[in-house]
Amino acid sequence: MTTEIVSWNVNGLRAVAKKGFRSFMLSHQPDILLLQEIKARPDQLDDGIMKIPDYRVYFNPAQRPGYSGTAVYSKIEPIRVRYGIEGSPFDDEGRVITVEYEKYFVVNLYVPNAKRDLSRLAEKTVWHRFLREYLEELETTKPVVIGGDLNVAHMEQDLARPRDNIGNAGFTAEERTDMDTLLDAGFIDTFRHLYPDSAEYSWWTYRSNARERNIGWRIDYILISEELEPYLTDAFILSDVFGSDHCPVGIVLDTD
Repeated sequence: MTTEIVSWNVNGLRAVAKKGFRSFMLSHQPDILLLQEIKARPDQLDDGIMKIPDYRVYFNPAQRPGYSGTAVYSKIEPIRVRYGIEGSPFDDEGRVITVEYEKYFVVNLYVPNAKRDLSRLAEKTVWHRFLREYLEELETTKPVVIGGDLNVAHMEQDLARPRDNIGNAGFTAEERTDMDTLLDAGFIDTFRHLYPDSAEYSWWTYRSNARERNIGWRIDYILISEELEPYLTDAFILSDVFGSDHCPVGIVLDTD
Protein backbone atom coordinates (compact mmCIF):
# COMPACT_ATOMS: atom_id res chain seq x y z
CA MET A 1 0.00 0.00 0.00
CA THR A 2 1.47 3.33 -1.07
CA THR A 3 0.56 6.16 1.30
CA GLU A 4 1.38 9.85 0.99
CA ILE A 5 1.50 11.73 4.28
CA VAL A 6 1.65 15.53 4.17
CA SER A 7 2.09 18.03 7.00
CA TRP A 8 1.29 21.74 6.77
CA ASN A 9 1.22 24.56 9.30
CA VAL A 10 -1.57 26.62 7.75
CA ASN A 11 -1.30 29.58 10.17
CA GLY A 12 -5.08 29.77 10.40
CA LEU A 13 -7.39 27.33 8.61
CA ARG A 14 -10.02 29.99 8.00
CA ALA A 15 -7.36 32.20 6.41
CA VAL A 16 -5.90 29.48 4.20
CA ALA A 17 -9.44 28.49 3.17
CA LYS A 18 -9.53 31.79 1.28
CA LYS A 19 -6.18 31.08 -0.37
CA GLY A 20 -6.78 27.78 -2.12
CA PHE A 21 -6.82 25.12 0.61
CA ARG A 22 -9.71 23.16 -0.90
CA SER A 23 -8.15 23.36 -4.36
CA PHE A 24 -4.87 22.02 -2.92
CA MET A 25 -6.71 19.11 -1.33
CA LEU A 26 -8.67 18.25 -4.46
CA SER A 27 -5.64 18.46 -6.74
CA HIS A 28 -2.92 16.99 -4.52
CA GLN A 29 -5.05 14.36 -2.75
CA PRO A 30 -2.70 13.30 0.09
CA ASP A 31 -3.82 10.14 1.81
CA ILE A 32 -3.20 11.69 5.23
CA LEU A 33 -2.90 15.43 5.86
CA LEU A 34 -1.67 16.82 9.17
CA LEU A 35 -2.45 20.46 9.89
CA GLN A 36 -1.02 22.68 12.61
CA GLU A 37 -1.96 26.12 13.92
CA ILE A 38 -5.52 25.80 12.66
CA LYS A 39 -6.74 28.59 15.00
CA ALA A 40 -10.35 27.43 14.70
CA ARG A 41 -13.01 25.09 16.04
CA PRO A 42 -15.00 22.86 13.66
CA ASP A 43 -18.15 24.92 14.20
CA GLN A 44 -16.32 27.96 12.79
CA LEU A 45 -15.60 26.25 9.46
CA ASP A 46 -17.90 25.88 6.48
CA ASP A 47 -18.61 22.77 4.43
CA GLY A 48 -15.96 23.72 1.89
CA ILE A 49 -13.37 22.90 4.53
CA MET A 50 -15.16 20.33 6.66
CA LYS A 51 -16.58 18.20 3.86
CA ILE A 52 -13.88 17.40 1.32
CA PRO A 53 -14.76 14.27 -0.68
CA ASP A 54 -13.24 10.99 0.58
CA TYR A 55 -11.76 12.51 3.78
CA ARG A 56 -12.53 11.94 7.43
CA VAL A 57 -11.60 14.92 9.61
CA TYR A 58 -10.39 15.03 13.22
CA PHE A 59 -9.84 18.25 15.19
CA ASN A 60 -8.02 19.13 18.39
CA PRO A 61 -8.62 22.88 18.78
CA ALA A 62 -7.04 24.94 21.53
CA GLN A 63 -9.26 26.06 24.39
CA ARG A 64 -8.08 29.61 23.74
CA PRO A 65 -10.04 30.99 20.75
CA GLY A 66 -8.11 31.70 17.56
CA TYR A 67 -4.92 30.03 18.75
CA SER A 68 -2.84 26.92 18.02
CA GLY A 69 -4.72 23.67 17.37
CA THR A 70 -4.26 20.69 15.07
CA ALA A 71 -6.34 18.70 12.60
CA VAL A 72 -6.02 15.51 10.56
CA TYR A 73 -7.67 14.77 7.21
CA SER A 74 -7.53 11.07 6.37
CA LYS A 75 -8.73 8.99 3.44
CA ILE A 76 -7.93 5.88 5.47
CA GLU A 77 -10.28 4.98 8.29
CA PRO A 78 -8.22 4.85 11.50
CA ILE A 79 -8.45 2.25 14.20
CA ARG A 80 -8.35 4.88 16.91
CA VAL A 81 -7.77 8.62 17.39
CA ARG A 82 -6.27 10.13 20.55
CA TYR A 83 -5.97 13.78 21.51
CA GLY A 84 -3.15 15.35 23.49
CA ILE A 85 -0.54 13.85 25.82
CA GLU A 86 -1.99 13.37 29.26
CA GLY A 87 -0.28 15.38 31.98
CA SER A 88 1.95 17.36 29.63
CA PRO A 89 2.31 21.15 29.59
CA PHE A 90 0.29 23.00 26.94
CA ASP A 91 -2.25 20.16 26.70
CA ASP A 92 -5.09 22.70 26.49
CA GLU A 93 -3.52 24.15 23.32
CA GLY A 94 -4.51 21.32 20.98
CA ARG A 95 -0.96 20.45 19.96
CA VAL A 96 -1.16 16.67 19.45
CA ILE A 97 -3.39 14.23 17.57
CA THR A 98 -2.44 10.54 17.34
CA VAL A 99 -4.09 8.47 14.64
CA GLU A 100 -3.64 4.71 14.76
CA TYR A 101 -3.62 2.75 11.50
CA GLU A 102 -3.03 -0.94 10.84
CA LYS A 103 0.75 -0.77 10.43
CA TYR A 104 1.77 2.39 12.30
CA PHE A 105 0.72 5.37 14.36
CA VAL A 106 0.74 8.86 12.87
CA VAL A 107 1.35 11.62 15.43
CA ASN A 108 0.51 15.17 14.38
CA LEU A 109 2.57 17.68 16.37
CA TYR A 110 2.54 21.42 16.77
CA VAL A 111 5.54 21.87 19.04
CA PRO A 112 5.44 24.98 21.26
CA ASN A 113 7.46 28.01 20.19
CA ALA A 114 10.07 29.06 22.75
CA LYS A 115 9.05 32.70 22.09
CA ARG A 116 11.35 35.51 21.05
CA ASP A 117 12.42 36.19 24.64
CA LEU A 118 12.80 32.42 25.27
CA SER A 119 10.24 32.66 28.07
CA ARG A 120 8.76 29.28 27.09
CA LEU A 121 12.04 27.47 26.49
CA ALA A 122 12.25 25.68 29.84
CA GLU A 123 8.62 24.53 29.67
CA LYS A 124 9.12 23.46 26.06
CA THR A 125 11.97 21.21 27.19
CA VAL A 126 9.68 19.64 29.79
CA TRP A 127 7.04 19.13 27.09
CA HIS A 128 9.63 17.34 24.96
CA ARG A 129 10.30 14.92 27.78
CA PHE A 130 6.61 14.01 27.91
CA LEU A 131 6.66 13.66 24.12
CA ARG A 132 9.62 11.27 24.10
CA GLU A 133 8.05 9.10 26.78
CA TYR A 134 4.77 9.06 24.87
CA LEU A 135 6.44 8.08 21.59
CA GLU A 136 8.44 5.34 23.30
CA GLU A 137 5.16 3.98 24.69
CA LEU A 138 3.59 3.96 21.23
CA GLU A 139 6.59 2.20 19.71
CA THR A 140 6.10 -0.77 22.03
CA THR A 141 2.97 -1.50 19.97
CA LYS A 142 3.91 -0.52 16.40
CA PRO A 143 6.12 1.96 14.48
CA VAL A 144 5.43 5.69 14.54
CA VAL A 145 5.29 8.46 11.95
CA ILE A 146 5.70 11.96 13.42
CA GLY A 147 4.68 14.95 11.32
CA GLY A 148 4.36 18.60 12.09
CA ASP A 149 5.82 21.96 12.90
CA LEU A 150 8.58 21.06 15.34
CA ASN A 151 9.65 24.69 15.74
CA VAL A 152 13.37 23.95 15.51
CA ALA A 153 16.01 24.15 12.81
CA HIS A 154 18.07 21.12 13.70
CA MET A 155 21.24 21.71 11.69
CA GLU A 156 22.96 24.80 10.30
CA GLN A 157 21.87 23.86 6.79
CA ASP A 158 18.26 23.97 8.00
CA LEU A 159 18.20 27.75 7.98
CA ALA A 160 19.56 30.35 5.59
CA ARG A 161 21.43 32.41 8.18
CA PRO A 162 22.59 30.15 11.00
CA ARG A 163 25.30 32.44 12.36
CA ASP A 164 22.83 35.30 12.76
CA ASN A 165 20.39 33.08 14.66
CA ILE A 166 22.51 31.16 17.16
CA GLY A 167 20.64 31.31 20.47
CA ASN A 168 17.43 32.62 18.92
CA ALA A 169 14.12 30.81 19.38
CA GLY A 170 14.11 27.75 17.15
CA PHE A 171 17.90 27.56 17.03
CA THR A 172 18.94 27.36 20.66
CA ALA A 173 21.24 24.64 21.93
CA GLU A 174 18.42 23.31 24.11
CA GLU A 175 15.96 22.95 21.22
CA ARG A 176 18.53 21.35 18.93
CA THR A 177 19.43 18.93 21.73
CA ASP A 178 15.75 18.00 22.12
CA MET A 179 15.71 17.17 18.42
CA ASP A 180 18.90 15.13 18.87
CA THR A 181 17.20 13.06 21.53
CA LEU A 182 14.34 12.18 19.17
CA LEU A 183 16.78 11.06 16.50
CA ASP A 184 18.94 9.24 19.04
CA ALA A 185 15.81 7.39 20.17
CA GLY A 186 15.64 5.85 16.71
CA PHE A 187 13.59 8.28 14.65
CA ILE A 188 14.70 9.27 11.16
CA ASP A 189 14.45 12.78 9.70
CA THR A 190 13.08 11.59 6.36
CA PHE A 191 13.99 14.60 4.23
CA ARG A 192 17.54 14.83 5.57
CA HIS A 193 17.91 11.05 5.28
CA LEU A 194 17.13 11.11 1.55
CA TYR A 195 18.66 14.51 0.77
CA PRO A 196 21.61 14.97 3.14
CA ASP A 197 23.07 17.99 1.32
CA SER A 198 19.86 19.84 0.45
CA ALA A 199 19.23 23.34 1.77
CA GLU A 200 15.47 23.69 1.35
CA TYR A 201 13.16 25.47 3.76
CA SER A 202 9.56 25.20 4.94
CA TRP A 203 8.99 28.53 6.75
CA TRP A 204 9.75 32.15 5.88
CA THR A 205 8.97 35.25 7.91
CA TYR A 206 6.47 37.60 6.31
CA ARG A 207 8.99 40.41 6.76
CA SER A 208 11.52 41.69 4.21
CA ASN A 209 10.28 39.55 1.30
CA ALA A 210 11.97 36.57 2.93
CA ARG A 211 10.12 33.97 0.90
CA GLU A 212 10.89 35.63 -2.42
CA ARG A 213 14.55 35.81 -1.35
CA ASN A 214 14.42 32.27 0.12
CA ILE A 215 15.69 33.41 3.51
CA GLY A 216 13.99 30.59 5.34
CA TRP A 217 14.09 27.86 7.96
CA ARG A 218 13.27 24.15 7.79
CA ILE A 219 11.19 23.66 10.94
CA ASP A 220 8.51 21.31 9.54
CA TYR A 221 9.40 17.62 9.51
CA ILE A 222 8.24 14.08 8.97
CA LEU A 223 10.10 11.64 11.22
CA ILE A 224 9.67 7.87 11.13
CA SER A 225 10.65 4.93 13.29
CA GLU A 226 13.72 3.10 11.98
CA GLU A 227 11.51 0.09 11.33
CA LEU A 228 9.74 2.06 8.56
CA GLU A 229 12.91 3.15 6.75
CA PRO A 230 12.79 0.28 4.18
CA TYR A 231 9.34 1.51 3.12
CA LEU A 232 10.31 5.17 2.66
CA THR A 233 10.28 5.93 -1.08
CA ASP A 234 10.22 9.74 -1.10
CA ALA A 235 10.35 12.88 1.03
CA PHE A 236 9.55 16.33 -0.28
CA ILE A 237 8.98 20.01 0.47
CA LEU A 238 6.22 21.70 -1.56
CA SER A 239 7.71 25.18 -1.60
CA ASP A 240 5.50 26.21 -4.54
CA VAL A 241 2.34 25.87 -2.40
CA PHE A 242 1.34 29.20 -0.89
CA GLY A 243 -1.37 30.33 1.54
CA SER A 244 0.69 30.32 4.76
CA ASP A 245 4.12 31.39 5.97
CA HIS A 246 4.87 27.64 5.98
CA CYS A 247 4.68 25.27 3.02
CA PRO A 248 3.64 21.60 3.11
CA VAL A 249 6.18 18.82 3.61
CA GLY A 250 5.60 15.13 3.10
CA ILE A 251 6.68 11.56 2.54
CA VAL A 252 5.61 8.49 0.59
CA LEU A 253 5.59 5.08 2.29
CA ASP A 254 5.15 1.86 0.33
CA THR A 255 4.31 -0.83 2.86
CA ASP A 256 3.26 -3.54 0.37
